[in-house]
Amino acid sequence: MSARDGNQRLDQRRAGRLMRLATYASVVTATILIAVKLGAWWLTDSVSLLSSLMDSLLDVAASLVTLLAVRQALVPADQEHRFGHGKAEPLAALLQAGLISGSALFIAIEGGHRLIQPEPVSYGNVGVGVMVFSILLTFALTRFQKYVVRRTGSSAIAADSLHYMSDLLMNAAVILALVLASQFGWLRADPLIALGVAGYIFYSAVQIAREALDMLMDRELPAEQREKVIAVARAHDEVLGVHDLKTRASGPRTFIQLHLEMNGGMTLYRAHAVAEAVEAELQTQFPGAEVIIHQDPHVLAEETPQYGT
Repeated sequence: MSARDGNQRLDQRRAGRLMRLATYASVVTATILIAVKLGAWWLTDSVSLLSSLMDSLLDVAASLVTLLAVRQALVPADQEHRFGHGKAEPLAALLQAGLISGSALFIAIEGGHRLIQPEPVSYGNVGVGVMVFSILLTFALTRFQKYVVRRTGSSAIAADSLHYMSDLLMNAAVILALVLASQFGWLRADPLIALGVAGYIFYSAVQIAREALDMLMDRELPAEQREKVIAVARAHDEVLGVHDLKTRASGPRTFIQLHLEMNGGMTLYRAHAVAEAVEAELQTQFPGAEVIIHQDPHVLAEETPQYGT
């Protein structure tokens, strides 16, 4: 699910607590995986397992960056940062994309070298056991991260989750490489699968970078969310039209600006009340959103009834 999805969002305080918990879980998981994969690689000398170990080392770095970015993104707006600090999240996601690309390059170089000079894999069963453990632990983490993204819209945690989702495929590929190399003697299966994993990791990095750039460049929310904003605004009986809708996301926060068209004879007091009602409903549908509404007279070809004071 996209980090921009506005459904089922929590308020900012509860979302912040959940986001922090997700970053702690990510760091702890990556640290555990490094320890077990290091021991397995030492025994097996598998290049595909080495690629998984390197990815876990980068996971720790990326997860620490995410932790710091989330903490910064949750800092309230201040005198110098009137729109808050939410863009710390996509900046962290871009850094993650760079780290992930670096790991893909390292794995590709090592895999290419081992493809030219294949070497046997030892203690394949140990390596398989470690990778099965990695899959189970990583799967549990990604389920939790998906839940957090669904409830908070955090782009940094969404990037972290996408990274760990790629780990699931990579771990399964490493198991296949270990079995083929240690049980069937297909020594080149190990580096070939490592190269395939490197390609998939790079693809994941591109996806992360694209989402982060969208947020940094203030790209509009998805069409279905913009349509939802318009539907909420037009649902009020006294709103005759909506125009000049502008939306963007910044970390866990959503920003919505729009013009409401109302009867030109309406009093300023009543127009303000209608705008406040629409704003309240939008904040219910998009928890934590900052909504700015401008009221405009609706120009009709025929005379419109006048509103009393």
